[in-house]
Amino acid sequence: MENFKTSYSKRMARQLLGAVAFPVVLVAGWFFPFVGYFIPACMLLGVGISFFQGRKWCDWYCPRGSFFDSVIGRISPKKEIPAVFRSFSSRLGMLVLLMSLMVLQIIKRWPDPYKIGMFFVVMITLTSTLGVILGLIFHPRIWCYLCPVGSLSNWIGKGKRPLLIDGKLCNECALCHKACPMQLEAFSARKDGIFKNGDCLKCGLCVASCPKKALRFP
Repeated sequence: MENFKTSYSKRMARQLLGAVAFPVVLVAGWFFPFVGYFIPACMLLGVGISFFQGRKWCDWYCPRGSFFDSVIGRISPKKEIPAVFRSFSSRLGMLVLLMSLMVLQIIKRWPDPYKIGMFFVVMITLTSTLGVILGLIFHPRIWCYLCPVGSLSNWIGKGKRPLLIDGKLCNECALCHKACPMQLEAFSARKDGIFKNGDCLKCGLCVASCPKKALRFP
C-alpha cells in the first residue's frame, strides 16, 4: 500500500506540472514555431509506451491530459460520456482525419521547418479548444476518446499491465467507476479477475477508491 501511495503522489506532482506546462508551451508555440515539434515527440512517446504500459502516457505524462484533469475537471459537469464518442467508428474517423491532414500539411509546407512547426501548433490549439469545449459540456476527459494517440495506444496496449480484481473482495459497489477519469466499469470484470480495457489510463484512482482493497496493478 505504501508503494501505491508513493506512486500516487508522483502522479499528482506530474499532473500539476503538466497542467502548468501545457498552456505555457501552447502560447510559446505561437511565437516560436519550433516548439511545435514537441507535439509529434509526445505522440511518438505516447504510442511507444503503449507497447509496454498501455495508455499510461495519457494520464501520467500527457500535458494536455493533465490540464484537462487539473483545470477543466474543476468546472466540468462531468456528465456521462456519450457512446458516440467512445465508438470505434468515431475514433477511427478522427484518427484518419487528423493523420491525413498532418501528412498533407507537412508535404505542403516541406521543407520549411518553421511552417511545419507552426502547423503542429495550430493543430494542437484547435484540437485542445475542441477538447475544452467538450469538457465544459460533458466531461474533462472526453477528448481522450477521440485523441489519435489515445486510440492507437488503446488498440496497441490493450491487455498490457491490466488491472487485477479480487472477485472474493469486490462487491460491485461501483466506486471504481465513479473515480475513473474514463468512466470505465472495472467491477464488470469481477468474475474474470482481470480488467483488460485498452482505455484504462493506469491512474490508480480506482485502486485508491476501493474500500475493499480488491483492485491492484501488477
